[in-house]
Amino acid sequence: MLELIVISILNGVLFGMLLFLLSSGLTVIFSMMGVLNFAHASFYMLGAFFGFQLTKWIGFWPAFVLAPLLVGAIGMAVERYGLRNTHKHGHVAELLLTFGLAFAIEEIVAMIWGRSPVDYRVPALLDFPAFTIFSTNYPAYKIFMLAVSVVIFVALLLVLRRTRVGLIVQAALTHPHMVGHLGHNVGRVFMVVFGVGSALAGLAGVIAGPALVTQSDMAAALGPILFVVIVFGGLGSLPGAFVASLVIGLVQTFAVALNGSLASVFGPLDAAGGPSALSDIWNVTIAQVAPIIPYLLLVIILIVRPMGLMGTRES
Repeated sequence: MLELIVISILNGVLFGMLLFLLSSGLTVIFSMMGVLNFAHASFYMLGAFFGFQLTKWIGFWPAFVLAPLLVGAIGMAVERYGLRNTHKHGHVAELLLTFGLAFAIEEIVAMIWGRSPVDYRVPALLDFPAFTIFSTNYPAYKIFMLAVSVVIFVALLLVLRRTRVGLIVQAALTHPHMVGHLGHNVGRVFMVVFGVGSALAGLAGVIAGPALVTQSDMAAALGPILFVVIVFGGLGSLPGAFVASLVIGLVQTFAVALNGSLASVFGPLDAAGGPSALSDIWNVTIAQVAPIIPYLLLVIILIVRPMGLMGTRES
């Protein structure tokens, strides 16, 4: 039991930090621009595939730097030639644009790399056990993923709260005309913010690709839970996204590892009445319902606190 708890905590924190690395870019985009980007998980997928292809050509470490930059450049192009033109038509037009873009990116990726998983491997430099705990070898690459996520969290907080660049970006959201009168190009500020947010998603894809399965439907697998994270933590709140990522990562990891059910706690139901819907529910294990637990948490938080754990606005 102790081994299960310790390993689940390690894996839960790792999964939570990966969720944060993925959700941080979307949180930055929303907090600065008010745009809820449905294609954000697709930028994550692009990062993974760009990382895979560049690793084949020039190695993992150059790909670790170049792939997020490429994804960021695509994000800047999307903002400049797509979102900027639809912004005047309201948020519905922006949502529809990013929603359609997500499907387009998925099909383009499938056309180029196919629908089967690609052979994206952990770099040789990090392909060894970092430590052994309860006879389980914990990979060094997972520690690397955790370290990158923590560094990104600290760097984002410092840039947004302690630097002149962060102040300009935040001011551009609430008082764009004043920022423009002070000599700053507001359109360029928004374009760079969207590019940085997209690059963060690309970085998450680059480092998660070797640890998870890299294939053309990976955006659909993580996209829904990404929105659970940012709504649960509070739309636009970076600390909220951090806390929500850890909570959901730990809850889902522990849920998958537990096979308990109502039958194991209270005993089986009387079988005299034969099989029934109640007996089926009685025997369902926690692991079987683990995939829906984050969405149940989302429903609860929206009922109790619609703005999320640390959000300051409800829309």
